[in-house]
Amino acid sequence: MPTTTRSSRRVAVVGVSLSDCGRVDGATPYALHAQAARRALADSGLDRSLIDGLASAGLGTLAPVEVAEYLGLRPRWVDSTAVGGATWEVMAAHAADAIAAGHANAVLLVYGSTARADIRARRRTSNLSFGSRGPLQFEVPYGHTLIAKYAMAARRHMHEYGTTLEQLAEVAVRARANAALNPEAMFREPITVDDVLDGPMIADPFTKLHCCIRSDGGCAVLLVAEEYVEDCRKDPVWVLGTGEHVSHTTMSEWEDFTVSPAAVSGRLAFERAGVRPADVDVAEIYDAFTYMTLVTLEDLGFCAKGEGGAFVQEKDRLPVNTDGGGLSACHPGMRGLFLLVEAVRQLRGEAPGLQVRRPDGSLPELAVASGTGGWFCSSGTVVLGRG
Repeated sequence: MPTTTRSSRRVAVVGVSLSDCGRVDGATPYALHAQAARRALADSGLDRSLIDGLASAGLGTLAPVEVAEYLGLRPRWVDSTAVGGATWEVMAAHAADAIAAGHANAVLLVYGSTARADIRARRRTSNLSFGSRGPLQFEVPYGHTLIAKYAMAARRHMHEYGTTLEQLAEVAVRARANAALNPEAMFREPITVDDVLDGPMIADPFTKLHCCIRSDGGCAVLLVAEEYVEDCRKDPVWVLGTGEHVSHTTMSEWEDFTVSPAAVSGRLAFERAGVRPADVDVAEIYDAFTYMTLVTLEDLGFCAKGEGGAFVQEKDRLPVNTDGGGLSACHPGMRGLFLLVEAVRQLRGEAPGLQVRRPDGSLPELAVASGTGGWFCSSGTVVLGRG
């Protein structure tokens, strides 16, 4: 299948922001959406009247209609694609295509969730149910939960390639080390490999620290056409290439538990950007569980298949999840939009914690954000650059 390219206008990210994150007991999800949107707009320096596109998912009966109304927007382009954690990378791809084609000039991607506060206030139970209709009817009766599916895939990788529990634990340790430098991270106390291995078992082989935290929080990203960049407060970060892919929903239809859909979305994104994985300076990867980071690094091409375990143990490897990721910093639900925010901050030199530098001391030139949805069901990958 031939690779498609965008015609006409270039597309840039010009505004990013987080809402209040972590423990936020006094706000609604709508309020976090609005807070993040206002901050991202202020970050861009543009007027809200320019926004003519909105992408949102996960809130309301008619998302993004309800969010648009709450924000006081009347967009002429909308997207409510919902493919789990990969939603926001896929939405960013759709928004970039729409802007390049002239269907919109400025698209706001916005998300907010009070997943932690809702449990604390008993507005919801601790477990998320995807129901038991359709294909899920063949798995739900046997207790095959979302985490169990990831755990089973991790065990397969361990069987096929000799990946160890210590290597998976190293992913959590590195994430916490990054979070320790980030004042916005929810958990900052250092942890060791032994801490991860000795924790309570959740789903074999995952102990508690192999799993993402549960937090509140929101964020927003504003994309615009190139002709508006000169009016912005800061230098643009350009969308260079995107890719998306869906793999399966029923585990029996997944051909290889050791290959995620990022193998396709990543290849497409790099091809369309005209760059190689080796050119990338920093990677923001969805990490609901430690195995996700490891296998996504393989599938994006940062190391060969089966070598992810050794790769995550390398001292000077590619900087990954520089804010602390979903394992330590913030994970209110569909975390994919946070990956884009951190990638942009890194390229701008505005990271609140660990700021990546190239060997010559300059700021990073290229970043990749890759989101995963469901139980490795979907993937979206976005390559961003300063030039």
